[in-house]
Amino acid sequence: MSSYIYSKWHNSPENYPVEFYSELNNDRFETRKVEIFKDGSLGFASQKASSKTTKLGIAAVPPLNEIANQAEFDIKTITPQQFEAKWKEATEK
Repeated sequence: MSSYIYSKWHNSPENYPVEFYSELNNDRFETRKVEIFKDGSLGFASQKASSKTTKLGIAAVPPLNEIANQAEFDIKTITPQQFEAKWKEATEK
């Protein structure tokens, strides 16, 4: 069963994404991802296609509480519908 997360990277370097929407498989590997950059542009990645510099992570995503302990990140779970809406927005441009 897939799970979905949203994270925001405070103080991300210039030209790096600020917000992330990820779909994770049972082993917590990304299967799809949407990134939002400081200029508002969107990038996406899946196993079939990608855009901009967005790529799927090569390691399992750590547990949310581990990421939340880092002050530079906000993270939360989101619904499949919230992810699908952002995925549609990123892939239909």
